[in-house]
Amino acid sequence: MKKTTGMLSAALLFVAAGAWAQGRAQAVNFDGSGGLSANGIVQEARAAAKTAPAPVPFPVRPKVRVVSPAFGPRPNGKGIGTMSHHPFFGESFSGASGNGIDYHGGPLILGGVDVYYIWYGNWSGKAGALAKRVLTNLVSHIGGSPYFNINTTYYDGNGAAVTNKVTYKGSTSDNYSHKTALSDQDIASIVAGALGKGKLPMDSHGIYFVLTSSDVTETSGFCSQYCGWHDHGAIAGQDVKYAFIGDPDQCPDACNAQTATISGSTAADGMASIISHEMEEATTDPDLNAWYSQQGGENADMCAWTFGTEQKTSSGAQYNTTLGGMNYLIQQNWVNAKGGYCAQSYKAPAVSPASLASSAR
Repeated sequence: MKKTTGMLSAALLFVAAGAWAQGRAQAVNFDGSGGLSANGIVQEARAAAKTAPAPVPFPVRPKVRVVSPAFGPRPNGKGIGTMSHHPFFGESFSGASGNGIDYHGGPLILGGVDVYYIWYGNWSGKAGALAKRVLTNLVSHIGGSPYFNINTTYYDGNGAAVTNKVTYKGSTSDNYSHKTALSDQDIASIVAGALGKGKLPMDSHGIYFVLTSSDVTETSGFCSQYCGWHDHGAIAGQDVKYAFIGDPDQCPDACNAQTATISGSTAADGMASIISHEMEEATTDPDLNAWYSQQGGENADMCAWTFGTEQKTSSGAQYNTTLGGMNYLIQQNWVNAKGGYCAQSYKAPAVSPASLASSAR
C-alpha cells in the first residue's frame, strides 16, 4: 500500500509540475533568462503539487444507491431452501443496483471475518474426527481464496468493501445442553451459553456456527425448508451473528449434492457447502438488512445449489474447489458486478488511478 501511494503521489507531483510549467511558459525560458533558477522551478512545482487532489486510496467504489427495506420482501436467513425445494432468486431478476441485488442500508462485516465453531452433540470417534478436520480446514483456508473474493464486490454506503479475509478463531463442544430437538431459539441459547461461560470470546467480527451431529435435528424446518441458516441477536448487549448447520446425511436428497464422498465423510462434504453459503450471507447481510434482491434473496441464495465447473476425484466424486490441499464441492456465489452473475471465483479487474478518481467523485 505504501508503494502504491508513493507512486500515485509522484505521478500527481509530475502532473502538477507540468501544469505549472505551461502556465509559466511566457515568463520563464529554458536558459533561465526569465530570472528563475532551477531550484526555484523545483520549489514552485512542489508548492503547486500541494494544491493537487490527494492520492486516491485503493480500492475505491462509488457510493451505492440505498433501497428502502420496505421495497420488496426481506430475507429471513433461510433462503437457501433444499435441493428439491428452494426459491429461485437468480439472474433473470434485476435490481436497482443494476447487478440484480440491492443495498438496503444495513451493516456488513468489514475488515475480515472471524469464524467460531460449536460442535453440538456427538462428534467423537474416527468419523467425528474426520469431519472436524475437513470443516476446520475449510474455514482455515477459504479466506484469501478466489472464491471468497466474490464477497469483495459488496460494500456499504460509504464505499467500504468486504475484505477477502477469513480467520478461524477456534471452537468449543456442547454435549446436548438443549437435547436433540432444537428450536431457532435453542440455537441462539447455545451460542449465548458458549459466550457466557467464556468458552468462546465475544467478537464483533465473529460468526458463530452451531454444527450439529447426525442425531440432532432443528424443528423449524431442517431438511424440509432449509439445510442451514444464519441470523443475529442481542447477547450480553452485543449484536452477535450466528448460524445453524445440520447434518445433511439425515436427508441427502434434500441437503447433499452427491452420494459419492470427496473427503471420506459425506456429512462433512455436504456441510462444507452449506457453511460456505451461510458465511458469505452472514458477511454481506449480517443483520438481514444490507444486501439482498427484490425477491428477498441474499447473495448466496441467488446461486443456491449451483456449482459451476466440476472435476472428478479418483473415486468419482465431484468437486469444484481446492482449499488447503482438500477438495470441496461448494455452491457458487453472486458477483455484484458486471450486471451480476453466479460464479465460483472472482478476480477484480485492474483499475487505473484515473478511473478510481472518477468513480469516487
